[in-house]
Amino acid sequence: MAGQLRWPVTVSWGELRLRPLTRGDRREWDAVRGRNRDWLDPWEATNPAPGGRPPTFGQFVRTLDQQARQGTALPFLITERVPGTEQFGLVGQLTVSGIAWGSFLSASLGYWVDRDQAGRGVAPMAVAMATDYCFQGLGLHRMEINIRPENTKSLRVVEKLGFRDEGLRKDFLHIDGRWTDHRSFALTAPEVPEGLVRRFTGSDRPAVWR
Repeated sequence: MAGQLRWPVTVSWGELRLRPLTRGDRREWDAVRGRNRDWLDPWEATNPAPGGRPPTFGQFVRTLDQQARQGTALPFLITERVPGTEQFGLVGQLTVSGIAWGSFLSASLGYWVDRDQAGRGVAPMAVAMATDYCFQGLGLHRMEINIRPENTKSLRVVEKLGFRDEGLRKDFLHIDGRWTDHRSFALTAPEVPEGLVRRFTGSDRPAVWR
């Protein structure tokens, strides 16, 4: 029902699974982030305070978990089944943040994907799964994604999914040590009554959550 967020929750479709980020993920998260440092740093939010440092992994997870339990965020890992096993490996991260209830029913979404997985459709599929959960599972009305104009790969994700370009936001977010412009994209639930997963994949099979 609208206005209610149950956490933790897992969203699945095919071989992909969005599951909660936990402190137990540190070793695998550090390994994936470490080998993707050059790939991700140009797009990473940074602390604008003089001498500001990023939070530790423990602080990062604790803050996101508190926000999730307060109903304002969904901190997911993007995982994929390892072929021939029942194990799921980390391939990225997706966070729904700034969830607003009441008359707004809106949220923002951000994501990153392992460079080795780029081009396989992982990012748009994960965005579609999370958006369907927010629209159909939580009753939200609007999803927003903000992307730097130079980030052509992320721009391709929202183009594939049919998010509307709502224009430029000047000095929107502190990224890689400076204030950067972003383009804002959005989608509302009435625009995808059949679900974004179904529209993107052409399959009748919806994402499921538990």
